[in-house]
Amino acid sequence: MKVFFINISSFGNADFADALLRYAHQGKPTEIYYYDFENHGERNDPVKEEDMLKSIKRESPDFAFSFNYYPIVSKICQKAGLKYISWVYDNPHIALYSHTVINNCNEIFLFDSAMYEEFSSQGIKTVHYMPLAVNVRRLSEIEVNAETLAKYHSEVCFLGSLYTEEHNFYDRMKPKLNEYTKGYLEGLMRSQMQVQGYNFIEKCLYGKIIDKMYEALPLEPNSDGVETKGYMYADYVINRHITGIERLEILKRIAEKWTVDLYTKDETVKADGIRNHGIAQYFEIMPYVFKCADINLNITLRSIQNGIPLRCFDIMGCDSFLISNYQVDFLRFFEPDKDFVFYESQSDLMDKIEYYINAPDRRREIAARAYEKIKRDHTFDIRVGQILQEAKIL
Repeated sequence: MKVFFINISSFGNADFADALLRYAHQGKPTEIYYYDFENHGERNDPVKEEDMLKSIKRESPDFAFSFNYYPIVSKICQKAGLKYISWVYDNPHIALYSHTVINNCNEIFLFDSAMYEEFSSQGIKTVHYMPLAVNVRRLSEIEVNAETLAKYHSEVCFLGSLYTEEHNFYDRMKPKLNEYTKGYLEGLMRSQMQVQGYNFIEKCLYGKIIDKMYEALPLEPNSDGVETKGYMYADYVINRHITGIERLEILKRIAEKWTVDLYTKDETVKADGIRNHGIAQYFEIMPYVFKCADINLNITLRSIQNGIPLRCFDIMGCDSFLISNYQVDFLRFFEPDKDFVFYESQSDLMDKIEYYINAPDRRREIAARAYEKIKRDHTFDIRVGQILQEAKIL
């Protein structure tokens, strides 16, 4: 089996490739051809398209693969008669609204069941639901000793973006909004922050509000896509901003009582009780951070409606204790209070931290149970088999 691997920056590349190479199809080893690829949202690029098509014809692979979906790749695979498997780990992912999504070469795997249901309910046959995964083998080889425990131990740890660093569209838009629109959006965001498990932002952005947002910050749908302005402003502007506010508010509230260790790109974020360490490198540092934390916290990006973020799989794959906001897809695979703990509000989160920070045996029991499920059901080795089977490669 030969894989035309679209080599574009992604945390999952190395782990998925490792699992592919371990997979023997019909007794034959897997071969991977890495095709270096850059894409910044372009839907057409004749030079890249010609080069990719030539490479596919030369290499004669069995299928192409990428993390996230790229319309250019789909277009070339459709022309070449080659199956294109993509595994989407981002939400929002505007490329999914390209007309190319219906190309019959596509096998698109979506980590968020809400995304899958949106597309499949419209009769699109090229999509599948597939949660993310973790390389337990790699993580199990990373051992914590006295030195690393002293360096990385934390009471409460959060690793992730505060959305103050980039794509901060809301702050660019806000000064140009009139008072009514600004007040409407501020009230809408505060209302959404009180609700876990259901996102109503896009439904509440009606015509006049969208028009005013467009005047302040023009965002244009792609010419080959069916995405709406409401979708773009909801997920790329409002939901990101809500998440940034929510994460910082929660961390500051926790820090009033416990020490919070924060790993994030924006090193300028400072508050009493919060130790900002900057970025934790995914392969080199992140496993130690999760393994050495008493409580690992997940606060999901609001545009991820049902899906389990990669952060959660990484935490559980490190045999570590997780408290998360409520996400529907967790309940497909894990049991609350047995495999992980979820909170329903900030007050509920504070109560649960209070309990679990003083219950190390209970934390260990929950983490160990989740770890066994991860090893059994949610490794990259398992996902490779599931994806190839659903894509009818096997």
